[in-house]
Amino acid sequence: MIYPIVVYGDPVLKKKARDIKKGEVDVRQLSEDMFETMHGASGVGLAAPQIGMSIRMFVVDASPMEDEELMDFRKVFINPVMLDEEGEPWPYEEGCLSIPHIREEITRKPDIRIRYFDENWEEHEESYDGIRARIIQHEYDHIEGILFTDYLSPFKKRMLKGKLQNISKGKTRVDYRIAVPLRK
Repeated sequence: MIYPIVVYGDPVLKKKARDIKKGEVDVRQLSEDMFETMHGASGVGLAAPQIGMSIRMFVVDASPMEDEELMDFRKVFINPVMLDEEGEPWPYEEGCLSIPHIREEITRKPDIRIRYFDENWEEHEESYDGIRARIIQHEYDHIEGILFTDYLSPFKKRMLKGKLQNISKGKTRVDYRIAVPLRK
C-alpha cells in the first residue's frame, strides 16, 4: 500500500516519535508499505512520521543512488537508539520527500553506531560510515522530530520561508501523493 507523504508544516514531523511495542504493529507489512511508498517517490529513506505515524521506525534503501557500494543497503530500523556519532563533520547536500524541491548542504559526523530491531524483532548493534551513516542520521532525525532545515542558519531559513510556506499549503508539484497540513 502506498501512503501519502506528509509535507512540511504538519505537526507530526516536529514531534518526537514513541517506541513501538512488539505485536502492536505489523512491522513486516508496514515496512513493505513504507518501502513501496519510498520507491514510488524515488527516495532512499522514509520514516514513519512522514506517513503520519508518530512511531520510531524508518526504512532505507540506497539502491536508487546507483553507487555500487550502496546497492545492498536496504534495512528496516525499529526503535533505534543512536549510540555514537564521531569524526570530522562533513557537508553534503540533502533533500527530503517531506520538503520537496529544496536541497541544502548539511554538515554531519561521518561515523555512527546504532542499536535497533529489524522487521523480525531481532536486535542489532552496528556501525556505519559515509553516505550510509548520513541516510540513517537523516531518517533518525525524523523520529526525533528534527528536519534537515532545522540545521540551517537563520538567514538561510528566512530565504526559504516562502518556499516552505508554499509546501505547507500544497503549492508544490511532485510525482507522489502528499498529505498537506494547511491546504484550504
